[in-house]
Formats: sequence, C-alpha cells, structure tokens
Amino acid sequence: MTLHPITTVRTVLAAGIAAGTMLAAGAAPAQEMSCSHRGDLAERYCDENRDLVADLPMDRGEWTDPDTLFFSYVPVEDPAIYVDVFAPFVAHLEEVTGKEVRYFSAQSYAAQIEALRSGRLHVAGLSTGSTPFGVNIAGFNPFTIMGTEDGQYGYRMQVITHVDTDIQSIEDLAGETVAHTEPASNSGNQAPRALLASLGVVPDEDYEVVYSGGHDQSILGVANQDYVAAPIASSVLDRMADRGVVDRADLRVVYESQPFPTTAFGMAHNLDPVLQLLIQKAFFTFDFEGTTVGEEFSDADRFIPISYRENWATIRTIQNQNDVEYTQEGLSE
Repeated sequence: MTLHPITTVRTVLAAGIAAGTMLAAGAAPAQEMSCSHRGDLAERYCDENRDLVADLPMDRGEWTDPDTLFFSYVPVEDPAIYVDVFAPFVAHLEEVTGKEVRYFSAQSYAAQIEALRSGRLHVAGLSTGSTPFGVNIAGFNPFTIMGTEDGQYGYRMQVITHVDTDIQSIEDLAGETVAHTEPASNSGNQAPRALLASLGVVPDEDYEVVYSGGHDQSILGVANQDYVAAPIASSVLDRMADRGVVDRADLRVVYESQPFPTTAFGMAHNLDPVLQLLIQKAFFTFDFEGTTVGEEFSDADRFIPISYRENWATIRTIQNQNDVEYTQEGLSE
C-alpha cells in the first residue's frame, strides 16, 4: 500500500499554535467559546478543522508539558517483549525531547486507551482497530506508521488453521468454534465480521466465536490445536515465526485480505505544541538500522507520516458496518 502525502508537522500544528496566540492577545477564554464541529469525538474534544482528530485546546491552561513522558506500544503480544525492543527508540525520544521517558506496559487495548484519556500516557502505538477508539474517546492524534522509503506499509488479515485439520477454505469454518482476538481488534475481530460475511460465512451465526485475548494467544492456540482456526494479523504471525515461537509449517492460511494500515503512533492532543513538534521529530529522525526495533520490525525501515482521515478510512468503514460505537464499552463488546 502506498502512503498518501500529508502536510508537514509544522503545518499540522499551526492552527493550534495560532489559537494559543489568540488567547495570549486577549481572545475569549475556551469556556466562553462553543465548538462548531465535533464529529464522532467525545464531548470533551473539538474538531474545528474537520481532520477527524481532536484539536489542540483553545485554552493554554489545558496544555500539558510533563517532566516525564510515558510511551506505550500496543499490547498485541506480551508487553514485556517490547520494553526491550523499544529501548533504543525510548532513548532517542529522551534525547530529542529532553524529557525522561518511561515505558508503560498496558495489558489490554482498553487499559492503554484509558491511560491516554486520563492523561497518564502521552505517546503511544495503538493497534489498527483500536486507533479510532483512541482518537474519539481519548484525544489520540496519530501521525506516523512504520513503513519503507518508498511509502509501503501495512499488514493483512489472515485466517489460519492447523495443517492437520480438514479446513481448506472459509466455507469449512461453518459449524466450528473459531478464536477471535478482542472485540476492538481490526484483523482479529472487526475485519472478519465485515469481510467473511461476503464470502458466505457469518461469525456468530455460521460459526461460534470465542475470544482468545490477543493475536499471540490465537496463533499459539491454533498451533497447539486448542483452536480449530483464527483470524489474525499477518504481521504478528511473521514476528512470532521469525522468533521461533511458532513454526509456519504447522499452520495453513485459508484466507488473506488486502493490506490494512498497521500500528498508528501518535500522542495526546493536549501536549504543548513545541513538545508535539519534538515528539514528531523524534519519530522521523529515528534510525531503525542496527537496533532492536529494526530487528523486530524487519519489514519496515523508518517511521513515515500518515493521515488518520485518509489512511484509516477503510477501517472506519469496517467498524461502521459492524455498528461499532466509540465508547469504553464498545472496546469490550
């Protein structure tokens, strides 16, 4: 998939910085200003520029410039694995921002998004499916994704089974029990619910759905024959196979989707604008080569810019087809 071009990071923040300048010059305080557009965002956020993400607050008093930044990567596998993987990036983020940076080990999508919403998490990588929840209920502003120099990025939803089963196609899932990952997961739940129906198999109607709790649990469950089949993210399977956690020879892929955007990296909407620029600079100047990040994510060699409005359009369509509501409850339904 090829990246859509977007504006520079300074342009992205220009409106917010201009708003702060207005207030410094004596403009009306935020509580006296009404929000003319909010879209799907929670009531505490505003989207005056219609880019679908929360604007920088008009009131400078709502900006935050913490001494310590907390960074978190999506809990798609055991969070402990990624503390060491992201150590070089955390060090680079500290160097560029001049802040102490600590790794926040979230145990679930819901916990990660609640930490963002409550201000306990400042910089994060959210899964494809949970990114719209982060945007709409936690003020998450995604701006980058792992990719390559030519703008390629993404992963695919795969439906896998063990080679010893009789399942050869999606139709063979009828009457079986299939492991989905978590309700908010794109490839682990939302995408199969939207896409498999078009192939004649409707989850929860033609097969029983059980939730494994994560992509790694689904993959291990199929490899150990605890689950007969599972929809998973190809990128997670790639990394687990590369580490020798599972053997590809034990697994059969019976369906593969078109590419989806993978983990979205971004930050809290209310960080000081200068800090926001420094955080973006840290991502775009980080060198993958020779680091544990580059080793773990071998299909990417840099962070590249994305637009939530454009690059997450397909994901929002899938979630709309599934009647997803962007609430904390919706993360677990």
